Amino acid sequence: MALSCLLAANTVSAEKSPGKYCDTPSRCINPVTRYGAVTSPNYLASVSGLDVLKKGGNAVDAAIAVASTMNVVYPQMTTLGGDNFWLIYNAKTKEVRALNASGRAGEKASIGFYRQKGYDKIPSRGYLAANTVPGTVSGWDAAYRYAHETMSNPGLPWKSLFDSAILYARDGFPVTPSLARWEAINVDPADSEFRNLQRFDGFRQTYLKPDGSPYKVGEVMKLPELAGTYELIAQKGADVFYRGEIAEKIVADLEKNGGVLTLKDFASHTADWVDPLKVQYRGYTAYNLPPNTQGMASLEILNILNNIDVAKLGEGTADYYHVMVEATKQAFADRDKYLTDPKFSPIPLDYLLSVQHGKDQAARIDMNRAAATVKPLDPKGDTVWIGVVDKDGNAVSLIQSIYHDFGSGIVAGGTGVLLQNRGSFFSLDPAHVNHLEPGKRTFHTLNAAMLLKDGKPFLVYGTMGGEGQPQTQAAIATRIVDFGMFPQDAVAAPRWLHGRTWGAASNDLKMEGRIPQEVLDDMKRRGHPVARVDDYTDAMGHAGAIMIDPETGLRYSATDPRGDGLAVGY
Repeated sequence: MALSCLLAANTVSAEKSPGKYCDTPSRCINPVTRYGAVTSPNYLASVSGLDVLKKGGNAVDAAIAVASTMNVVYPQMTTLGGDNFWLIYNAKTKEVRALNASGRAGEKASIGFYRQKGYDKIPSRGYLAANTVPGTVSGWDAAYRYAHETMSNPGLPWKSLFDSAILYARDGFPVTPSLARWEAINVDPADSEFRNLQRFDGFRQTYLKPDGSPYKVGEVMKLPELAGTYELIAQKGADVFYRGEIAEKIVADLEKNGGVLTLKDFASHTADWVDPLKVQYRGYTAYNLPPNTQGMASLEILNILNNIDVAKLGEGTADYYHVMVEATKQAFADRDKYLTDPKFSPIPLDYLLSVQHGKDQAARIDMNRAAATVKPLDPKGDTVWIGVVDKDGNAVSLIQSIYHDFGSGIVAGGTGVLLQNRGSFFSLDPAHVNHLEPGKRTFHTLNAAMLLKDGKPFLVYGTMGGEGQPQTQAAIATRIVDFGMFPQDAVAAPRWLHGRTWGAASNDLKMEGRIPQEVLDDMKRRGHPVARVDDYTDAMGHAGAIMIDPETGLRYSATDPRGDGLAVGY
């Protein structure tokens, strides 16, 4: 399948004016639209967002419609029981707002609680893994209220934003390749500790067929309990999830099975508006989310690359891949040292994102040798990223997740809500910067990105993929800014992943098979532990982007051929 749209004709010189990104348009699916644009990892979800825009909704309305639909049709990556983070550009106020809707550890969740039960690590699956309050619905609520109070277009009624989610949950939806694949992976009886999710009654009854087998591509899945939960949220608002009958059902199921969350935990939860982080990159302002997310690492990579002539390296060369990987190592070293809930431990963000620190990090990169003194990275989880731009120029970069594929594996009785296991990433070592404490937010891989030019959105972009998020963000940004690619070309181009996967003892560098063998050989010569992977492996994550041409205002959208997504607009 010829999806590698890495076209030499799509590169530009530095002398070209802004907005003139290449002489010929992308040869991949690359919708170019004048008004609204939506991209997500699932085609049904993208269309639901477009429908909201065409009915008069604003970018936040559409993002909620997409995200709520994703929670139905893409439960391997996101559900009502997860967290989300937002970057919102308000075209009326000309400001970028950041929203942290991640949940905190419950009042009973302590190191002592787990130690007394004999654990030296929080279980990755099961009721004890579901130890943080789901933040997703609170994020939708806070973003909706902000948009409807401050944007020039007040948008649509709250209840209308869940029509698609309710429809697909109640009447069913065709199972996609990604969902079928992850279901098959997670009903492996040989992996009783992590993958054997059919051992949980709620998961088996909700996501598997009556005979206990996983769904196949094209078979129709129905989620009637989840439809009922969505109908309550649509009718009564977010309060019913945190202080009403949904919270009561979730907590009752957790208490019955030894879980830790309480009604007080749900009732006291809030999403928080926070100050976005930003750095300069080649005349653009790059925005991302502050801790407890790894947005600081994503911006550190760009801050390092500011000191390197990336365009001169050549896109797709060994020099390019080497520099990107080495910059990532530098950023991740800081991230792993400092990142946690900043209310519990100070993080020197001004220093980490300073111009001088970026220069110092860049100076440590040896073009001939891969840095070896970098400790192994922990594996991280799965996510969805959603991008929306509306006709008024409002923009949303939204990321939502349940951590591991299918989260904790626990579907709370009577609700259809699959709970996340994000809190399993807390450490039970009191000396660790990210150790467990009641009321604390854990280290989050989630981060959403935007680039602004002259105070207006130029690029709305992001990806799922845990460790891969900062790396893929850097790939997209450099390919568009430094090499002049269209978004679809930048997203579809060969990618890499510095990190490790489940159960591995050490880092490797996964590089897609489309990368020429001579480049892989050169990387190995420099000391990189290269592992060649499939041409379009979803281990790289499902990315997306929307570029707004500063001259014409046209929206160039992109989705990832590695997923089940669609970029749409009008």
